[in-house]
Amino acid sequence: MAKNVLGTELQDCSHDPLTGYYRNGCCDTGPGDMGVHTVCAIMTEEFLAFSKEAGNDLSTPMPEYGFSGLKPGDQWCLCASRWQEAFLAGKAPKVRLESTHMATLEWASLQDLKKYEFPQQ
Repeated sequence: MAKNVLGTELQDCSHDPLTGYYRNGCCDTGPGDMGVHTVCAIMTEEFLAFSKEAGNDLSTPMPEYGFSGLKPGDQWCLCASRWQEAFLAGKAPKVRLESTHMATLEWASLQDLKKYEFPQQ
């Protein structure tokens, strides 16, 4: 079983909207996941605008891909590099550490992630 950044079993991030590289609700990763979609983040208006500006529009629906668009409050498996980029810009969204894959630690420090922790429900 995959581990989270705390060293325990990786918990699901979201089934509505359905997230994850494998679209199984979990921020698990594997060899094909070039974007390292491992950070379970809670979307904010500020982050969605930042991501759109950076070239990854997560808020506009794309029905042809089965994507209804994200809104503030949605949980989503973000690319670790995008979270770190947003962190450095002061626009990082909160994260659920129990649902954030340990591979994230190659991009962001646990100390920084903990500053943005949103407790598991």
